[in-house]
Amino acid sequence: MFNRILYGGDYNPNQWPKETWTDDMLAFKKAGINSATINVFSWSKLQPSENEYDFTELDDIINMLTKEKYDIVLATATAAMPGWLYKRYPEIGRVDYEGRHHRFGERHNFCPNSLVYQKYASRLVEEIAKRYSDNKQVTCWHINNEYGGTCYCDKCEKAFRVWVKDKYRTIEAVNKAWNTEFWGHTLYDFDDIVVPNLLGDGLGDGRTAFAGLSLDYKRFNSDSLLNCFKMERDIIRKYDQDTPVTTNLMGTYKELDYFKWAKEMDIVSWDNYPSYNTPWSYVAFCHDLMRGLKQQPFMLMEQTPSQQNWQPYNSLKRPGQMRAQSYQTIAHGGDTIQFFQLKRSVGACEKFHGAVLEHANTTETRVFREVSQLGHELEKLDGLIGSQNKSRVALIFDWDNYWALEFTSGPSIDLRYVDQMHHYYRYFCDRNISVDIISTEADLSLYDIVLAPVLYLFKDGMTESLESYVAKGGKLVTTYMSGIVDQSDNVILGGYPGPLKELAGIWVEEIDALAPSQFNLIKEKSHGTIGKGTIVADIIHLETAQSLADYQTDFYAGSPAVTKNDYEEGSVYYIGSQLDDDLLSRIFDCLVAETSITKDKSTANGLEITTRETDKKRYTLVMNFAGEPVGLPERFVGKKDQLTDKAITTPKIEHFGTYLFVEENKSLGS
Repeated sequence: MFNRILYGGDYNPNQWPKETWTDDMLAFKKAGINSATINVFSWSKLQPSENEYDFTELDDIINMLTKEKYDIVLATATAAMPGWLYKRYPEIGRVDYEGRHHRFGERHNFCPNSLVYQKYASRLVEEIAKRYSDNKQVTCWHINNEYGGTCYCDKCEKAFRVWVKDKYRTIEAVNKAWNTEFWGHTLYDFDDIVVPNLLGDGLGDGRTAFAGLSLDYKRFNSDSLLNCFKMERDIIRKYDQDTPVTTNLMGTYKELDYFKWAKEMDIVSWDNYPSYNTPWSYVAFCHDLMRGLKQQPFMLMEQTPSQQNWQPYNSLKRPGQMRAQSYQTIAHGGDTIQFFQLKRSVGACEKFHGAVLEHANTTETRVFREVSQLGHELEKLDGLIGSQNKSRVALIFDWDNYWALEFTSGPSIDLRYVDQMHHYYRYFCDRNISVDIISTEADLSLYDIVLAPVLYLFKDGMTESLESYVAKGGKLVTTYMSGIVDQSDNVILGGYPGPLKELAGIWVEEIDALAPSQFNLIKEKSHGTIGKGTIVADIIHLETAQSLADYQTDFYAGSPAVTKNDYEEGSVYYIGSQLDDDLLSRIFDCLVAETSITKDKSTANGLEITTRETDKKRYTLVMNFAGEPVGLPERFVGKKDQLTDKAITTPKIEHFGTYLFVEENKSLGS
């Protein structure tokens, strides 16, 4: 996709006097910066009135960057509307969940179904694409910025009715899908449909009276914003058929179905902003999710070189942390390292957000020295671009399930979708077993193990896909709150876990909810390990499965908590309660032992070892996130670290220490 690792980030010279630009270029060159993301929020300057465009300043910026041979990531500037547009067409603004029509301000302030917004955004993008599409230094088109939010205005309500009619065809089908007989909510006409905000069937705090309705509105809203992205992309493609087009995503952001979005993007890009206490396994999980959206390397569009400004506690990145975090990004599939921002803003809400050049405007800072070190190291790593992460374990992530699980009323408010995904991912991450995060449409036959926790909502074709995978020798792990409802959140009758009953060889009679202070002791049978089960406890009946662990307390003591069922050539593990780490590890140890997957037993907790590979080379990155120096596996001692060009002579690696080892790919063809 790119000829070199893009290293740079958001640059807003329009916020600074022109006479400072030359000094900026000198500083960035010193740091090894080769890329700049520009024009993200410049609509008001590019179009000062309805029929007037002024590209004078943007021309100067692009000419300067072109002269300096920068890779330009050129944004379309449509994420924040100019004041004149809002003043003349106030209906362009969003209506929020509480029913309030928003006035001019902030960003992401447009209704995606506003024809006025679409008209003027299209015109602007057309002018930008015509003007700059021939510039060979424009390496990537950056559409809008961090799409998000939801609008509940009258225009969206009308568009939603059309969307629903296209999906269901008849109002009778809508009533059945949304189960409107409940509470006497029968719809007689498509015009009876109202948006599910707090003035309708929304119950506040993310809850809803009719999950089928709210699920469809989530899908509609994601599609509406995606249509805005596609509108801009298609305009660019009229003038430039080759340069990749992207927009920056936000990890596990809930409101948009990123798997659906990724199909329309040439390359995935995303913004990584962990807090001071975010587990490093969760950061790795987010990278793997972004790689998994297209099963290809991604762009890191934003991270801070030092600190955020918008979290409750915006701690500085400790010495070495930014470097290690950047190499973790690369290890999990990143082909670019970009910052927000290159130069710290002088005012407004992000003035304390970290930057390569801080308010002191000097290169004599710790942050600049670290940025410079990383920049010059990355100059040597262009051969890594496009290399792949090879995984034999997959985890199914699905936005329909994300929405549906958190809309459901019961059994526990502590069932949070992303937390559940991370809980099962972490075992493999801690043991340096690579995981692909995949959609429900993915080819499961590529993997020895497929994790499908809280697979609450079942889509068409999923049952057949899972049965075929297991029948041919695959090992499937699923859990409580799986196989419960169909695509409209209506219960699949016949007992839980619905379509998984035969595959798992069990049926679940009841689901107990365990409050935060409650737990059930669970005893694993093969080693006698006793651990805790929390959040929920499925009361399981065995059919063809065997019990691997039983509950020890309460009225269901002695009944199965974890089961295994052999199904043709494969097997299914069913976990009925959220197990503590030790107990889950015992279960997963047995699972992995049934495959030829090897765990890295020589690593300490917090030492990450991740490999990317091409046909010819293997690139192994070793990063210490343990919080203290730890032992380095013996196989690396004496080898050359490609980042420093020095041999490793000590069996210890410092906190945030990072090594890169490159070797021939001897596994090719094996």
